[in-house]
Order: sequence, then structure tokens, then C-alpha cells
Amino acid sequence: MGVIVHKETERRSDLNDRIAADLRSRAKMEEQEDPDFVEEADYTRDLKKTGSFSWVWFVLVGLALISLVLIITI
Repeated sequence: MGVIVHKETERRSDLNDRIAADLRSRAKMEEQEDPDFVEEADYTRDLKKTGSFSWVWFVLVGLALISLVLIITI
């Protein structure tokens, strides 16, 4: 057996009203530059940007990939 739901009943439900209101408020927040406020969080205040030695990580990852390929093929 199935239940027939009329669209009028579905539209007027309290849950749908709350969801619509939440989506409207989120759409207004999207206009801001940083809607999730990550830059203002406590744990990000003391973090530094990547330094001048970031290229070392790329070299290490490259060497690891090359080593993995050599181990698999040999």
C-alpha cells in the first residue's frame, strides 16, 4: 500500500518552512567574503604560511612515487 501526499500538505509543513528559511539565510551569508569564518578561528591565528622550503616536500613526494613505481615494476 502506498500513501498519497498532496503537494499542498507537503508545502505547508513546518519542516519545509524551516528549510526554506535556512536556505534563504545561507544565500544571504554567501555574499560575505568568508562565510564560514575560518580565518577568525582561534587555531588559525598562530599559523604561518608555507615557507621557502616547500619545494622540499614536492621533491620528497616525487621521490616516494618514483620509488613506489620501481618497487612495483621490479
